[in-house]
Amino acid sequence: MTKYCIYSLEDDDDIAKIIKLALSKQDYDVSTFSNGHDFLKAFQEKKPNLVLLDLMLPDISGEEIIQQIRKNRSNDDVEIMVLSAKSQVVDKVNNLDLGADDYLEKPFDILELISRVNAKYRRQKSHSIIQIGKTLIDYNRRLCEVDGKEVLLTNAEFTILFELMKNSDNVVSRDDLLFVLWGDRQAYETRTIDVHVKSLRTKLGEEGKHILTVYGVGYRFLK
Repeated sequence: MTKYCIYSLEDDDDIAKIIKLALSKQDYDVSTFSNGHDFLKAFQEKKPNLVLLDLMLPDISGEEIIQQIRKNRSNDDVEIMVLSAKSQVVDKVNNLDLGADDYLEKPFDILELISRVNAKYRRQKSHSIIQIGKTLIDYNRRLCEVDGKEVLLTNAEFTILFELMKNSDNVVSRDDLLFVLWGDRQAYETRTIDVHVKSLRTKLGEEGKHILTVYGVGYRFLK
């Protein structure tokens, strides 16, 4: 099973080491960054489940980092917890309004940090399994089942199905699916998505009828 991935952006070496040591002992996959540039480069290559974010950084402000992450809809599932010495209510409100999910003041108790991270992991884990009709998808295990029998999907098919089921009854555009798959809406023709969906419907058998085409836009997984 893929480990819960945490990116810690903290320019204080001592605090960064404590965070990495404490959360690694909880069996999380923790990567630490001391500046925004390195963090954003790593983020483009692999998205974490959770970002622990200091606001006062040497190159880019924490507020800018939040805005960079939240400007793309495909990052909605990435949680952001601010760890900052800024203790004014206005600081907390402003960052939560920008898109942070949680705010912990420095100095913080490491046990409280662990507790909050554990709670986020449990919530994310519960949301990773979706069942609609006879179709079940388990994101963490990269598993798809129909009526209790495993269905083998390619990575692209799995990702498309998860996005459609996660947003069930809502239309997901071809452009958004392209971005989730490859991080670029122009890198591939939208027809590529249609090919994957056709194969997906075939593999799901009777349950493939839940995937509806919204002409000129994209697809919708009907409950």
